[in-house]
Amino acid sequence: MSNIIESAANSNSNSKDTSRAGDALDKKSSSSSSKQKNHNKYRRDKPWDTPDINHWETQPWDENAGDTLPGGRLLEESSFATLFPKYRERYLREVWSLVTRSLGRHGIDCELNLVEGSMTVRTTRKTSDPYIILKARDLIKLLARSIPAPQALKVLNDDVHCDIIKIGGLVRNKERFVKRRNRLIGPDGATLKALELLTQCYILVQGNTVSVMGSHKGIKKVRSVVLDCMKNIHPVYNIKRLMIVRELEKDPKLKDENWDRFLPTFKKTNVQRKKPRQVVEGRRKEMEEARSAAASAKSTTATSTADETAPGKKSTKKKKKSYTPFPPAQLPSKIDRQLDSGEYFLSERERKDRKLAEKKSVSMEKTEAKRRAREEEFVYRPIYSSASKESGGVGNGNADGRRSVGDLADGGGKRKRDDAVNPKAEDMERMVKKFAKKGQGMA
Repeated sequence: MSNIIESAANSNSNSKDTSRAGDALDKKSSSSSSKQKNHNKYRRDKPWDTPDINHWETQPWDENAGDTLPGGRLLEESSFATLFPKYRERYLREVWSLVTRSLGRHGIDCELNLVEGSMTVRTTRKTSDPYIILKARDLIKLLARSIPAPQALKVLNDDVHCDIIKIGGLVRNKERFVKRRNRLIGPDGATLKALELLTQCYILVQGNTVSVMGSHKGIKKVRSVVLDCMKNIHPVYNIKRLMIVRELEKDPKLKDENWDRFLPTFKKTNVQRKKPRQVVEGRRKEMEEARSAAASAKSTTATSTADETAPGKKSTKKKKKSYTPFPPAQLPSKIDRQLDSGEYFLSERERKDRKLAEKKSVSMEKTEAKRRAREEEFVYRPIYSSASKESGGVGNGNADGRRSVGDLADGGGKRKRDDAVNPKAEDMERMVKKFAKKGQGMA
């Protein structure tokens, strides 16, 4: 005991000496121009943290090897409950006997409440492993997220862990969220399968969550890939990086080296869509100078200006608006328009009646226009010949200068016909002459 006290006193005196020396060094460094903070000033060496310790290793609970609780059992009962969706009720009823048997081997009691739609797990007097209740909690969470029971029961093993990543609130737009979620799955699940092979994890995308089962390192990699995908970074880039890392892990020479020179860096390029104002103004000035030089070189400037100002052509040049520092006049609001028309002082029923009357008048006008258009189809319009129009209606056809179809077909022969020509007879004459021409051509 005295040796321990003496060693403690020596360590305290050594620490005081080191603290004094540190204070002196701090004063010297403060006086110097370059002030650098020593972040390792108060850090001590941890004798229990040696390089030969594997912090990722999980030690299983083995009662045969002497792993027992003090007192032989847990002092208090621990329980966890979770809700499940309605569509999982039928499947859970079918596999609940399997879940009960698996949890019973570890001394865990489970309950399925179909009225409330919940699953509950709790410890019993037979529970010997204090951590198994947390594994049972993870089990019911995975069952609620549509993972099959045989796969979810693997989480009870000591080397299997799980994580449920919530992705529902990472993207506001629903359509964009669905696109990025489908991008994570890939065509026919190819992207998800590649991620499973590289991380040695089981991944299931269901609704607004991504369920992952595997080791701690694999779950960490999957979480980073999923979150990057929701931030609009394609999973293919991260998959390529993971493939390179897996190949580098096989080489023992590169164990203690930095791998950044081997890994690809995918930086997001900020493409400037809108050009700066100075560049736009400079190009505009260059264009104006080129146009003025071309205009001065032309000899026929007057004719070109006359063509541009012709009434039939529209000028392509935009007129520059005169700059005014005052804002445009404010447009009248809906209430102002109602006050002008007098509609503001009407009751709600009178407004509806007025709108209904306006709709009826518009519909009546449309129906009348359609009726007139249908009637015009049955009105006979006589055919005018070009020769009669040129001659003013003298010598050919009727007194109005009109010629029928028969007159045109006869080559200008005089025929006495009324203005109202029978359309059926004209069609018959046209068809007879058409077949007569065909017969002459064949002969």
